[in-house]
Amino acid sequence: MSTPETTPRSTDAAGAPGEPSFRYTPAMAEEIELRWQDRWESSGTFYAANPSGALTDGNGEHAGDRPPFFIMDMFPYPSGAGLHVGHPLGYIATDVVGRFRRMQGDNVLHTLGYDAFGLPAEQFAVQTGQHPRTTTEANMVNMRRQLRRMGLAHDPRRTFATIDPEYVRWTQWIFLQMFGSWYDVDAVRPDGGTGRARPIAELEAEYADGTRAVPGGRSWADLEAGEQRDVVDSQRLAYVSEAPVNWCPGLGTVLANEEVTSDGRSERGNFPVFQRSLRQWNMRITAYADRLVDDLDLIDWPEKVKAMQRNWIGRSEGAQVRFALQPSASAQDAVPGVDGIEVFTTRPDTLFGATFMVVAPEHPVVDQVPAAWPEGTKDAWTGGHATPREAVTAYRSEAAAKTAVERQADAGKKTGVFTGLFGSNPVDGAAVPVFTADYVLMGYGTGAIMAVPGGDARDFAFAEAFDLPVIYTVAPGGDVDALDRGEAFTGDGLVVNSAAASDDGVTLDGLDVATAKRTVIDWLEARGAGTGTVTYRLRDWLFSRQRYWGEPFPIVYGEDGRPLAVPENQLPVDLPEVPDYAPRVFDADDADSSPEPPLGRNQDWVDVELDLGDGPRTYRRDTNTMPNWAGSCWYYLRYLDPTDDEHVVSPELEKYWLGAHHNASSGPAGGVDLYVGGVEHAVLHLLYARFWHKVLHDLGHVSSLEPFGKLFNQGYVQAYAFRDDRGQPVPAAEVEEHEDGGTTTYTWNGQTVTREYGKMGKSLKNVVTPDEMYEQYGADTFRVYEMSMGPLDLSRPWETRAVVGAQRFLQRLWRNVVDETSGRTTVVETPADAATLRAVHRTIADVTVEMAEMRPNTAIARLITLNNHLTSLGEVPREAVEPLVLMTAPVAPHIAEELWQRLGHAESLAHEPFPTALDEYLVEESVTCVVQVKGKVRGKITVSPSISEEDLRAAALAEPNVQRQIGDAEIRKVIIRAPKLVNVVV
Repeated sequence: MSTPETTPRSTDAAGAPGEPSFRYTPAMAEEIELRWQDRWESSGTFYAANPSGALTDGNGEHAGDRPPFFIMDMFPYPSGAGLHVGHPLGYIATDVVGRFRRMQGDNVLHTLGYDAFGLPAEQFAVQTGQHPRTTTEANMVNMRRQLRRMGLAHDPRRTFATIDPEYVRWTQWIFLQMFGSWYDVDAVRPDGGTGRARPIAELEAEYADGTRAVPGGRSWADLEAGEQRDVVDSQRLAYVSEAPVNWCPGLGTVLANEEVTSDGRSERGNFPVFQRSLRQWNMRITAYADRLVDDLDLIDWPEKVKAMQRNWIGRSEGAQVRFALQPSASAQDAVPGVDGIEVFTTRPDTLFGATFMVVAPEHPVVDQVPAAWPEGTKDAWTGGHATPREAVTAYRSEAAAKTAVERQADAGKKTGVFTGLFGSNPVDGAAVPVFTADYVLMGYGTGAIMAVPGGDARDFAFAEAFDLPVIYTVAPGGDVDALDRGEAFTGDGLVVNSAAASDDGVTLDGLDVATAKRTVIDWLEARGAGTGTVTYRLRDWLFSRQRYWGEPFPIVYGEDGRPLAVPENQLPVDLPEVPDYAPRVFDADDADSSPEPPLGRNQDWVDVELDLGDGPRTYRRDTNTMPNWAGSCWYYLRYLDPTDDEHVVSPELEKYWLGAHHNASSGPAGGVDLYVGGVEHAVLHLLYARFWHKVLHDLGHVSSLEPFGKLFNQGYVQAYAFRDDRGQPVPAAEVEEHEDGGTTTYTWNGQTVTREYGKMGKSLKNVVTPDEMYEQYGADTFRVYEMSMGPLDLSRPWETRAVVGAQRFLQRLWRNVVDETSGRTTVVETPADAATLRAVHRTIADVTVEMAEMRPNTAIARLITLNNHLTSLGEVPREAVEPLVLMTAPVAPHIAEELWQRLGHAESLAHEPFPTALDEYLVEESVTCVVQVKGKVRGKITVSPSISEEDLRAAALAEPNVQRQIGDAEIRKVIIRAPKLVNVVV
């Protein structure tokens, strides 16, 4: 069967003068791609069908019995610079997966919205006076154009931006759900666990009817209205508190812990960050710490991301131990309630080895140091001061000049002074000297530690610096003599030197560490000297920002200063017009400055008259905005139906697309089936979104336990950059490469430049845009190149000159179906020979596996091999080339659609079944080819004995471990001894 000649839409598509009229050129590729993109959009080809409601597929039908498969890319910010070729890597990868799953019969939901609140647009507004919305919307128009031109199979009906009023409304609504809820640690969840969010109204009802005791012991009825508010306000999931915050004067705003770098500077702008006590909104994410850790076991995420979340949450199991203060005749007046020091330790089994304690300089016990040094105080402990009071006062002043991060970074210097106080070790009554040192922070744990130098390297170094004793309490096999007395022993073993002298004491000697922990905790609890407990590194999420371009809080304040919810029927609370978009910024080192948000400059907006149930009154709005993370915490839910005015998400749709076991690969936690994005979001976005989702789950708005069932972190596309002799970047596109006797040099405008490898960006002048690729090669070639560069989870260098390899593959595929001169289809109906059928079905089997495992690079290598086989034939059989076209469709959809149509098919192949391999053709003689890199065996591949050198080279370089070994190195030579050996020289 053949089809009549097809004339290109424009003469440009025919190529340059002298070229055959129907050659697959960039101009023809553009014509084909634009035409098919228009057809997909007008036909609703990629409309995802909901099980009910207005959103059907392109044929007006609901989902029926097609299994749902929900694919997502991480929310993009619409930058004014647009996309460079590194950005689409993940977008193309998810598109390939979506097209493949659609051809396998799945009901695929794939769309893309925009995380449109953000600092860049606000900074541009500050510089130019242009409203951030104007800038952002223009950026979105450009990004939509670039993405559409890529041929992504998105459902355009489901897109939105976080700045859309309808979306802001529901973001504010979720905030009010949190403001109106508290965490009941005793409530039983449907999964059998304890602890879940409940409405504040239920808490108030339990206080009122006496089923729950009121903190402080008074009855609910005896409390004034304001006192009742204070009781419940302190327990809300979204609450206002006066607390230490990360204040960044250089940005004019406060930051969450996650937005501060390890060296105490802002993630954006690299400004100094200071601790200030301010009244700010917080989210009680700490209530969910255990669930956020435990439920990681229910989801399919990279282990490194799980580890990052576990480490950030920092759950530690151990004991809270109380060291009573020993009396001091010269102590100052005691601080009320401070007659002992509480410490948390993960190693209560080492209590007998605690030879000193360290408290933060801010710890209240330091306020009651004695007036004179106790007898036996060593000179090394005093810091050269005559009295403990002088020593502590001077040391506190030094510590106050440092940030928390600086104090942690300086821990290795081992500064500190003795306080003159002694604690009493609860297991043996020994006097333990109490030091103060700035590496212990009051905001972490109890602000005090017990130090065991025999089992901790940091404590050992401190003990050496201050001439303190070292007692080893754990030894390998219980053999104390085996310990190296010149350092701490941190290994496992049996407990030693841990027996009490009195009959009522505890003895741990000879026990393993785990048994010793349980034994000593039981002993401490029986005597009221300690309790088994769990602590966390995680702190509540600081949620206020002193910025303009963000969601306003749906909160007002009355005369008493207590926060009140704006009625839901008055949402969204829109941003007001302001004369100046910038928060007031200060000198980067001005730690004493205070926030001044831009929303406060519109007094007509700040002061608002509302009737909140007791008649019209004037209230004051909150002038902070939410952080940009707010909108990205729940956007996946809105993709299910962005037109829903009644629900944040329809329960029916949420269960269908996200519920537990909603398809064959979905687990007990449910969630999005495939979420692709960078590992840099491991702690911020992903942790916050999981928290919000669990709150919505507790309140009955979603059934799934987790938002994202499977996470995949793609690598990055990087690029070579070039610098002149001044060290300044020069345009990479204008650099020329020269080879001379095996030596490669580079010049720009005649001068020699040096090459380096780094992130693609404007600052290095090495940006390549998708628009350039569309013009020079076409979108399909660009897609094939990006997908064939290497494994998706690895970073890879961009090399524009290498794109031609992807172009040649598509040109050969085109010629296997279309005559370049006449435009006629050249395939024949003659049955394929046995060797060709084996090649076709082997390729189908291999490509199906590679696609399912998200290895498009190796899938493409298989397609190239089959295409080359067909090229070698005198005539190309239909039964061989049609499966090849269908398999090519996920990575190069436009040319595949065009060839499918030219092969006589009227309908799009988007929903055609993916080819199925027949077992009878998979039995073939094969050999094992060894692949070496730098002379060492790095991979083995199974190939046909008759494989060509070109095909063997492609297959060897596509082998994943070989690609990992090559990495960023330049391939100098590939030595081929077909079919059994390939040696790659780099």
